[in-house]
Amino acid sequence: MANAWKRDAKHPKLLSPKTLLFFLSLSLLIFIFFFFTSSSNNPYTIIPNTNLSLKTQFQTSSISPFNCLKCPQSHPIIANIVENVKYPFIFSLSDFGKLPDKPHKNIVRMLKGKPFRKPDISATIQEILEGMKNKNGLVVDVGSNVGMATFAAAVMGFRVLCFEPVFENLQRICDGVWFNRVGDLVTVFEAAVSDRIGNITFHKLVGRLDNSAVSATGAKLAFKSNEEIALQVRSIPLDEVISESESVLLLKIDVQGWEYHVLKGASKLLSRKKGEAPYLIYEEDERLLQASNSSAKEIREFLHSVGYHHCTQHGTDAHCTKD
Repeated sequence: MANAWKRDAKHPKLLSPKTLLFFLSLSLLIFIFFFFTSSSNNPYTIIPNTNLSLKTQFQTSSISPFNCLKCPQSHPIIANIVENVKYPFIFSLSDFGKLPDKPHKNIVRMLKGKPFRKPDISATIQEILEGMKNKNGLVVDVGSNVGMATFAAAVMGFRVLCFEPVFENLQRICDGVWFNRVGDLVTVFEAAVSDRIGNITFHKLVGRLDNSAVSATGAKLAFKSNEEIALQVRSIPLDEVISESESVLLLKIDVQGWEYHVLKGASKLLSRKKGEAPYLIYEEDERLLQASNSSAKEIREFLHSVGYHHCTQHGTDAHCTKD
């Protein structure tokens, strides 16, 4: 009677563990779906007790802060902790290039499970701000890219204004705002900083967004084979955004050769007296400057006219003060 169990099965058959697990998983997925769709579509809203509202005291008639709360989340989000900085922070990569031809070096490190390399600007920013921790004032990051300077300052407790015209980079900055819980410290502007209000043609370099520039020649200096896309972006002078009553501790500028125009648009800020004028860091790459019809000599002469008489070279960056 080996098969008698088929005829005598009077009790209902119980669900198998696999079937039960399937139904439980399905129920959980349905619950999660309805929970999230009943909330805002913005991914940041699923985190409780996280204040990501951006300050609006810098709003002018010309430009308003970029709203990270309404920004679509970037995909995929690939992020890790920055290596060997005194005040650690997390950042999100912006552009991997065209795979699999030329994967970015950070992808290789990510696949090996290693932290991302320490960007020099992050360590530099933190070293300078270490001596200003007892001061109240802004850090201004012009040409933020994915926020390596912005977050280096924000995790130390400094308020930061960051300016970035590339939307893909803005998405990554907004990721970093969430990762580092600094929404109350970081105000983001979707704009290219210049010496006049209006629109400007900007050249986005596909596969190397960090080399995007106002000058098409400057954008492709190092990566001639990459596709370059021209688009119109808003331009704004710093003097239009930062009021005379607002203290600024540090101004960092990295805009691929457009530095002279940024500095000209910050004449009032830079003309402040010693002790109130910001510590200045700007990229001084002669090839990039010439591509934008300016020069290191022209910049130094302008800085001298507003009182910056002391500048030192750190690689391709110049550090200037009114000491």
